Amino acid sequence: VFVGAMSVISKGVKLGNGVKIFHNVSIEDECEIGDGTVLYSGVRLYRKTKIGRNCILHSGVVAGSDGFGFAPLPDSSYSKVPQLGNVVIEDDVEIGASCTIDRGVSHDTIIGRGTKLDNMVHVGHDTVIGKNCLIAAQVGIAGATTLEDGVTLWGQVGVNKTLRIGAGAVVLGQSGVVSSIDGNITYFGTPAVDAQTKRREFVWIKRIPELWKKMMSE
Repeated sequence: VFVGAMSVISKGVKLGNGVKIFHNVSIEDECEIGDGTVLYSGVRLYRKTKIGRNCILHSGVVAGSDGFGFAPLPDSSYSKVPQLGNVVIEDDVEIGASCTIDRGVSHDTIIGRGTKLDNMVHVGHDTVIGKNCLIAAQVGIAGATTLEDGVTLWGQVGVNKTLRIGAGAVVLGQSGVVSSIDGNITYFGTPAVDAQTKRREFVWIKRIPELWKKMMSE
């Protein structure tokens, strides 16, 4: 195990063989890190975060911070919802720089084996991401959402809370997923629909001035 300068490892932490922890990493109580995993400078793991084998967490990753859970009160203020779950990152996962992964409220937030996150991705509380998913930069996934195996989300996709994305689905960049969608289809737009349908819509929209001019001339 290699531990760089200025890193803090709290009590009850379990480190596997060949773990590399670079400078200024903070690992709180009872975290677990599997064999061969690498934590680059500035990673922060909150209590009881579990990371599998051969994972890579790039600089600035925060795993296990509280989810965005607040209950409204009669006086229009908010009460913080207790955060009872943790974060579980399975084997062979790579997480890009400055990603944030919230702990679960009612159960664990899970990132499945072989999944890869680009830089600046946010994963909300209680979200379950399946195996071998690809999530590009600046994607935001709201709480209690499920991504089945092999899902691809391209850059700046926004995903609403408490929905399901089917296995093998591909969502093209800057789309908005507002309700559950089926697997093995490529989606685009907000709300996200079959990309082929959306492309046909664009063709017709471009023809509107021509059709309007033709109609007015008759």
